[in-house]
This record gives sequence, structure tokens and C-alpha cells, in this order.
Amino acid sequence: MLKKSKVTEETGTGQGPDEDNGKEVGIKKKSKVPGVMITQYIETLPEGKSHPDFTRKPIALTIQEGKFAFFKAIVTGDPTPNVTWSRNNGEVSDTSRYQSKYDPNSNEHTFEMPNVMPDQADTYKCSAINEFGQAIVTVVLNVIEVGFKKNKVQKPAAETMDGDFKTVLKRKSKIRPKSEQPERKDGEIDPKFWEILLSSDKKDYEKVCAEFGVTDFRWMLKKLNEMKKEREEEQAEFVKSISNLKPIQVNADGTASFELDMDLIEQSSSIFLYKDGEMIPYTKELGDKMKHSLKHTGKKYVFSMRDLLPEDAGLYQLDVEGVNMFSTDFKIPMVDFLVKLQEVTAVERQDAVFECVLSNPFSKILWFGKNLPLEQGDKYDIEVSEDKLIHRLVVKDCMVVDKGIYSACAGIKSCNAWLIVEADKDAQKGKKSARKTTRAGGSGVDLQKIAEEQQEKLQKQREEIKEQIKAVKETAAAAAQAESPPAPSKAKPAKAPDSGMDSSALDVKGTGDSDKTSSPPPAASASAEVSGIGTEDGDQTFADEPKITCGLSDIYALRGNPAELSVNMNVDCEGTWFKDGEQLNSGAGVSITKSGSCHKLTIPRCTDDNTGIYKFISGDLSTQGKVTVGDVPEFDPDDLHKFSKPVIVRVGQNAAFKMPFPPQESLVVSWFKDGTELKDGGGVKIGREPNHSRLLLRDCLRTDAGEIKIQLKNPFGAIEATSQLIVLDRPGPPQGPVETVETTSSIIEIKWNPPKDDGGSAVTNYIIERLQCGQCLWTKLGDVSSDRTTFRDRNVTHGKKYNYRIYAENPEGTSDSLETADSIMAGVMILAGPPGAPTVVSASKTCIKLSWTPPEDDRGVPIIGYQIEKRKKDTNLWVALNALHEPIEAVNYAVKDVTEGAEYEFRVSAINESGAGDASPPSAMVCAKNPNMRPCFKDPEDFIVIRAGNSARVKICYEAEPPPQITWLKDDEPLSPWIQIINTEGMSQLVIPSSKRSDSAIYTIKAKNSVGEASFDIEVRVTDEPKTPGPVVLEQTVHGKVEISWAPSPDEELDDRLHYMVSQHNSDTRVWKTVADRLFTNTYTVNNILPGIEYHFRIYAKNDMGLSDPSQSPTWGVNSNRVQVSSSGANSTDVCFERPPSILVPLKVHTPPKGYQVYMTCAVRGCPTPTVSWYLNDVCINSDSNYYITNSFGVCSIYILRVRPKDSGEYKVVAVNSFGKAECSTIVTVRD
Repeated sequence: MLKKSKVTEETGTGQGPDEDNGKEVGIKKKSKVPGVMITQYIETLPEGKSHPDFTRKPIALTIQEGKFAFFKAIVTGDPTPNVTWSRNNGEVSDTSRYQSKYDPNSNEHTFEMPNVMPDQADTYKCSAINEFGQAIVTVVLNVIEVGFKKNKVQKPAAETMDGDFKTVLKRKSKIRPKSEQPERKDGEIDPKFWEILLSSDKKDYEKVCAEFGVTDFRWMLKKLNEMKKEREEEQAEFVKSISNLKPIQVNADGTASFELDMDLIEQSSSIFLYKDGEMIPYTKELGDKMKHSLKHTGKKYVFSMRDLLPEDAGLYQLDVEGVNMFSTDFKIPMVDFLVKLQEVTAVERQDAVFECVLSNPFSKILWFGKNLPLEQGDKYDIEVSEDKLIHRLVVKDCMVVDKGIYSACAGIKSCNAWLIVEADKDAQKGKKSARKTTRAGGSGVDLQKIAEEQQEKLQKQREEIKEQIKAVKETAAAAAQAESPPAPSKAKPAKAPDSGMDSSALDVKGTGDSDKTSSPPPAASASAEVSGIGTEDGDQTFADEPKITCGLSDIYALRGNPAELSVNMNVDCEGTWFKDGEQLNSGAGVSITKSGSCHKLTIPRCTDDNTGIYKFISGDLSTQGKVTVGDVPEFDPDDLHKFSKPVIVRVGQNAAFKMPFPPQESLVVSWFKDGTELKDGGGVKIGREPNHSRLLLRDCLRTDAGEIKIQLKNPFGAIEATSQLIVLDRPGPPQGPVETVETTSSIIEIKWNPPKDDGGSAVTNYIIERLQCGQCLWTKLGDVSSDRTTFRDRNVTHGKKYNYRIYAENPEGTSDSLETADSIMAGVMILAGPPGAPTVVSASKTCIKLSWTPPEDDRGVPIIGYQIEKRKKDTNLWVALNALHEPIEAVNYAVKDVTEGAEYEFRVSAINESGAGDASPPSAMVCAKNPNMRPCFKDPEDFIVIRAGNSARVKICYEAEPPPQITWLKDDEPLSPWIQIINTEGMSQLVIPSSKRSDSAIYTIKAKNSVGEASFDIEVRVTDEPKTPGPVVLEQTVHGKVEISWAPSPDEELDDRLHYMVSQHNSDTRVWKTVADRLFTNTYTVNNILPGIEYHFRIYAKNDMGLSDPSQSPTWGVNSNRVQVSSSGANSTDVCFERPPSILVPLKVHTPPKGYQVYMTCAVRGCPTPTVSWYLNDVCINSDSNYYITNSFGVCSIYILRVRPKDSGEYKVVAVNSFGKAECSTIVTVRD
């Protein structure tokens, strides 16, 4: 029972007149959410403020008693509104039954009712109020009661009707639960029939009528139109329109659903779902776990049901406010799959076949491909056998996109299987392959045999049921006979039927019912069903009262043949026969006989005049049946002869069949191919005209060839005509395997079998091709006639191997080839002797090098190469390292397929044209590991420069066996904790995460193993770009020369490799050029300074990271900083420039590391120009090629490209001219 809320007409607060002062207050506003009533208290809202509104309103709820019920709402407004909940008919102050909650994170207001009870069904109101207005929304709660409450007093029906009728929920549908259904009178039609018709398409009327036994269509349509008009008037109160009604059906995912488009007048109208008149709960949430759900999208309503069971069958109805909108009958047939779908693997352009066998006949099952329904068409063929047990789906012209899961659904049972589509390997690249004539898939079993066995089983079950029914009837009849008194009552005299009888009452039961006796009055119907005897007064009857035990039924009689109507009574009584309301007597073309309680009417020779409704009356009892006289369909002999001629077409062409026949009523025309009925659709087109029928098969394949049959069927019988469809195509490949009949040194004879499919025309000849092993070109050897399936190849070489392939040819083309499985050798196999045992040349962990000697005896056949095999220690398996068709031509080989530390032995076989000969003796066992060796470093770098702040990474690769122990030192001291060492096989890394200048040092790596040890030094210099040198000073000491001096860079003390570079710019060339580089001093003399030209100089500091920013000099030129030269005159004196040598810039001390470059310079002046000599430990080195010595206008330099320990010592510069001598010296110490 459903407890529905009482909906009252209310006016929202602020929308009606004020009860206290009687004046209007507030302004009505429209919300974006339908059903929300908003009242604004003032005309103009302050800026940034707003009245309350709902962005999410509560949703109407229908829930089962005892469940957890709740409403949710989201409210907006500034200032924040105060939200309250109330109900129309009661209070919500009981906190144990009603709880209001607010979630500040989601801004949701929740009204909860734990363990909801029927008395809580009501209309609830949610109000949101702030100082600028209020918003109100109402929501309905319906509660479904569970079970029967004994303590609940049942109100009388009259009392209920006296109350407020609007509060009583009344369904206007006539469908009631089974417990509430009234007893149906005999002859009364089930109300379910009308409900289904009201929601059905016109094309389904005939099927529905046949199901419920209604044959008077004119009366049915008249009454249905009246009911439709009445139903549409009821629906118009709640909906604007209803369309797209789709009856319930099973989907690919195992659910069932029906849908309709419905435009509600009020969106808040209540929607109810019923099954067989009983309300069922449902959910609107997609993720809910309830069995039934209703999804609403726009105007579309979709009802779905999951976890289908047999008890889910029934009549489903959708009501809006008690008015039925849609009814659909869900039938679940008792059927299962005897043979399920099997996985199919097909090649592109091939047809794929899925087959299944059902346990009971089923006219049409649902097919799905990748969860989409499939229909008969150009892509799919859906076939059903004549007994409706075998069902087939053919996926035509498969492509890769057709890959997926295909399923068959019969009732609530389903099965599925994969379709795998493989690429056509024979197709030419870039071209579309030809359509295949073969089919892939199938069940792999004899479906026809299984179907026949199931048909026999079903027939046996039917016979058993009939026997059981017959036994029950006989038992009931015997019991009734035993209880009845012996005196039989006399039957009333027969009388003609009333001419005013309503004929529709006689047609309620469908044609073919075995008992068409007149029905007793409704009061006696129930009694008649129990005792099997019809009465008029409803009292208990006796067995001697007349009764018709076997009545008349409709029959179809062949013209010219006899026909017989028979009626059996339970007692011997008289009766009268009528035809079309006129009494019949013997002799008027009919014979009426009576034998005891059996009355017979015989028509010796049926004619058209005998067609009519025959009725037998005995007292108040009557039965009737219709006799129809006609002929079995016939074919014209000429048309039949013409049709029987075979139709011959080529693959890809269309085949057409036409069969004329005389026009007839109730004629059913069917076309069959090899016993399977053809349906219109896809590649099959069936045309039906009153006097002929056509069959068109488009794009025929070889599989379409077979027997074509047309069947004409009417109630009097059936006739068939057969023809043959021959589809011509190139033949199939010859059948293998290819057998070797004879092989000698000069002849190879082969044999094969004819093709299984000759393509519809006889094979004319076979084509033979040959391929010699080791070559890639097939050669045509010749043709043989179709009556020969052997071939002798006489052009062979002894010891050579050959492959053969055979093609079948007919007038339509050449077949695919049949190829030999294995190569065939000409003559006897001659193998070479064993080579010498392999010798291990070298071994490492990744490679073992072998060598061997050729066999002493090649037995007269040239050796083309060798095959090597290996065997791991403690195993008996020899593994080939190269294939026979990839021989090793040399007598040595490097085996790289080894595992480090494993021990192997090897053997070698010689290969000739016959194959691999005897294997050599095995080699000695050898271990795959590197030989012991002293550690050595591979191409290390001895100097690395790193920018300060960057991570430093020093990689050193080494070779050693066994693996050595690695140690790192910094300036011969252990490393700091923050320096990381990463050791891997063959490499060691030193990592400084964030380097500083203090990390500059000599790092030493030491590697030590059992064989020896090795070490290597790497200088790591951590530096940065140098800072700019100090101010520059220019001074002219000699005419044409300028001495440049500058303050040192702040980085000079931190970096002993810091030096300077001088660039010059003059106003003549206007180009900067380097005049000096690698200066380790702070002065430099520039020569060739010309008068009248301005000069500029830049000084750069330079180290391993690059150049600093330049330090600019003052401008030199014209009149600045020049030596005053007096003009010739009275006061002028002679100037003498001659002077002894002097050292302007001395040498500096250097301590370079071993292998580094050294650059030393000094400045000397004197007039005349002195001669400069360089000495190392008092030994002149001017002529030593290990030193590069220059003298440029008094700037003397020496350059050592790579210092050695023996370059350490005292370096002296001696300058001598005619006026004297000058010298300076320095010490150079080379560090290790």
C-alpha cells in the first residue's frame, strides 16, 4: 500500500494579503529554478545585497517504510538567509524523527527522517528568509507501507468514500494486483488486453489480439477508439504531449528498459511505476543499487531494470498522478542456449559466422555488436532455421574496425564471443585486397543434429503433457460418472438459433479452439470450470444431464474431397444441424448420421457451396465451426519447367529468380536456400506481387550457390518448386599434402589431390612452379591436364632441395597455390663428416671466440658452411646458435650469446646441400668470464675546470679482472663527507654537489685487485669568471712607445692561472685588436705609437672560465702625455739616448703542475738595443726547441707548452749592449 501525501493549495508567505492589517506586502520575483516562490520586501536592493533563492531545490521522494529519507537544498542570498523546514499536516519539532543539518563546505541544508513511517507522508516546505525577502519551495514525500498491520483498524469502504475524495489515491487503470482482481466472468476479456493495445502500434494489434484470443477486429477497433479518446482526455490534465513509445526490451548489458517522450504540464507531478498493478519503488540516481530506476533527461523518461529474473515478467505501467501514460508487457520466455557463440578469427574481407542453438523455438533473438543492436542489412545477415532453434549472425566483408565482442540475447539469457580480424598477409601493399569467398567461424559442431535431437525431446515432452492432461480428464470423468444417479434426464428439443444473436459473442475465442460451445450465464461459469458441466441456475448438476464433450472446430476442406463434422455428447440425445442459420437434412449434398451419443455430418464431395458456418444444437446446448472449401496452390507446368532451370552467375554478380502463380487469398510465399528460409534485407531482396514473386541475391559469393526453393502455402496445403543457383568463380586450391612419389639424383615426382571446390566449372589444367632452396625466384615448370594429378621434374641436381607449388585453373581463373610443406631433395641425402673439435681462442664475460678445422672427408659434396651448438654445464640440451639456412662460412666464430659466469662446451657440424652432417667432438669446458688483468684506466682526463656553485662530476672508466677496490683521495688526504663516490661496473664517479673554490685540488683515484694496482691524478679547478682589473695608467718613456700599467684584478691572489689581455683601438683604423695576451704582469709596453693619432686601450683579466669585463684606459694621442722635445734654438741642448741595459719588469715566480703550460715575460730597455739570452740553471737555452722564446721591442717572453719535472730550476734573463749588462732571475717549481 502507498501512503501518499495530502497536497493542499497554499499561498507562500508574502504573496497573499497580510492577515493582520489586510494590505499587500512584498514583490513577487521569478527564480531560475522552477517551483521556487520568491517574495522581495523592498523595491530596490542595496548594492551587493540579494534576496534568498534556491540553486538546488529538494526533490520529491517515494520511499519504502523503514528506510532513511532526506531532502537536500542549496540556498543563496546576502545576508545569509535563515533556513527552516515545516510540513503541512503536522509538526517537525520531534528531533528523534526530524533532523535539520547544514554543511558549510558544500553549503547544503539537509532535512533527515531516519526510519521513515507512513504517517510522515506529507507535503514539506523549505523556507529561506533574510531582511530583503524570502524564498519558499514545497516537496512531496510518499511512503510505501510494508506488510499488513493487524492492529490497524480497516475503515469501511463507505466511510472512506465519505471523506475528502481528493486525498484518496485512485488509479484510473483497470489493472489491479492479483490479490485485488475481481473474479472474471466467462467470455470477459482480460483488462490487460486493453492496456497493452492503448500503448501499442497499429502493426502490433493483430499479434496482441491473437495472444488474447480476440478475433472480432471491427468490434475491437470500435471499442479501442472509444477508450483512447477517454484516456487522452485524462492524460491532458497532466501532460502536454506523449510520443516515441518504445516497449520494454532486453539490452546488451543485461538490463531491460522502456522509454517515452513526455512533456509534463507541472514538472513537480508525481510519477509512479507499477508491475501487474502493484507499485514498485525506484530511484532517480544513476549510481544507486536499487533494482529499478527512472532516468529523466529533458522530455525523455527511461525506465530500466537490472539483475533480470524470470519473476520480473509482467505488465509494467507508468502513471502520472494516477493516470496511466504507458503500458508494456515484459515476457520472459523459458529458453536457454544449448550451443553458445564461439570466438571467431577471420581475415580481412572474409565473412564471419556466429551460431547458436536454443532449447526452445524462438522466432527472433536480439543480436548486439560492441553493445550496439544489429539489424538485417548490407553489413549483417541474420538467419533463423525452419524449426527456429538455430540462429546465425553473418558479419559480411570483415574489416579491422569490426573487431570486438558480439552477443546474442534470448529473453534474459545471453552469450557472447570475440571477433578477431587479422590483416590479410597476401594483400599487396597500398592496395585493397579482394573480397574472400570463404567464411570464418561457426560453432564447430553439427548444429542440425543437435537441433533435431532437441526437437524430438520437445515433441516427447508435449506428448507426455498431453497424456497427463488426458489422464486427469479421464479420472475426473470417471469420478463424476460414479457420483451421478442412473436416471438420465431427457434433452430438450432442438430449436433454430435466434436470428438476433450477437455474432461477436461467438468470436471471442480464437479460430482453432477445440470447444466452441455456447457459454453459460456468468453465475454458472465458476461451477462449470470445477465440475466440467454447464448449468443455468448455478446448482450442483448431475452426470446424466446433456453436455457436449467434443464440439465443432474450423476446418479447411479440399475441393472435391470429402469432409466430416462430428459432435460428441455425454448422453444419447437428439440434435439438429444448421448451415448459415438454415437447418440441414440428409440428402441435400450432405449426410447426417447418429451413432449413440456421436452426431456426424458428412460432405461426400466438397464444393464452393459447402463453405459456411455449421452449427449443431441440442436443447440449450450448441457448438459451431466454419468450413472453408478451397484448393492447394498450383504452379503452371511451363512456369515450373522454366523455374527449374539452374541460374548461373559469376562471383560479384546478381542472381534473380521469378515464379508466377495464380492470385489467391491467404497465400504465404516463402523462399529457401538449402532448407534455410531467406528474409528480406541486406543482400537479399524479395518482391511479392499478387500473381508472382521475385528473389534477388546481390553480389553473389560461392557460398550462395545451392538449392533455391519457393514455397506457396495456404490453409489447404503447400506446394514447392526448386531451382539451382550456380555461382562461378576460380577454383579452390588443390588439396594436399603434396606427396613425393619418387626422388632420384635426376627425377622428382610429386602427387596431389583435386581441389575441393572447382568454382562451379570443371578444372581444365594444373600449373606447377618450383623454387630451389637458397634462391628467391619461382620458376614455372609447365602444365598438366585436369585428369592427371602427378608431375615428374627431370631437371634437378643431385643433393639440391626444391619446393613446389601447384595451381588449379578453370575458365574463371587460377586458384590459390598448394605448396609443399617440406623441401624435397633430389637423390639420396649425403652428409659431410665431422669437423675437428672446436678450440677456445679467447673468453670473456660477453664473448667466447672459437676456431675449428674442416672435416677430413666431405664425401664428395661441397661444404657450404657450419652450424655451431652449445651446451651449458649440468644440462643435456644442445642449442643451435645458427639456423641451417644461415650457415657460418668461416672456420671461426665469436659466440656472444653467453651468460657471465656460466660454463659451456661447443660442437660444430658441417652443412652441405643435404643438410647438417655429424657433429664434431665437443670442445673443452670454458667459463664466460674476463681473464685476470691489472687495473688500467681508459682515456682519463687529467684537468677539469668547473664554475663555482655548479656540481662537479669526475668520471673514470677502467678495466680490471677481478673487479678492483676503488679509493679516492684529495691532495693525498681522505675525501670530505659531502663528496659522493658512485661505483658501477667499469666506471667510478666522484660527485661534488655544490662546488667551491676550496674544492680545487689534485684528486687521485686508486684501483687495486689481486693482480695489481693503478692510480691516476686529476686536477679539479673550481673557479669563476674573473673580476675586472683596476685603473689603467699610460706613460711614454721612449718616443713611439707607451707603457701601460694597471691595478691587478681582485681574483689574482685566488687564481694562479689568472693572466691579462691588452686590446688596442686607434682613430685611424677604428678597430679593436689584441696586442698582448697571457700577461702575468701588470705592465705592458706598446710600440709604434704614432703622433697625431688617438689611442685607447682595454685591459681584460682572463682565466680558465673566460674573460672579465674590460678596464678602459684614458685617451692617448695628439698632445697628451707626450715627452717634451725642445725646439732648435738658442737655448737648445743635444739629447743623447744611449744608455746601458736595464730591467723594467722582472720575472715572476711560477709553480705550475706537471703537464701544464708556463708563460714568463719581462721588460728590458737599453740603447743601443741589448742582446737578450735565457738561462736555466746557468745553461743557455736560446737554441733549445722545447722553449719558445720571443723579444718584441724589449718585451722578452718564454713559453713552455707542457712543463716537465726537469724544467724546474732557476731561469735567468741577461741583457748586454756596448754600455753594460743587466739581468734578472726567478725560480720555477713543477708540482707532481
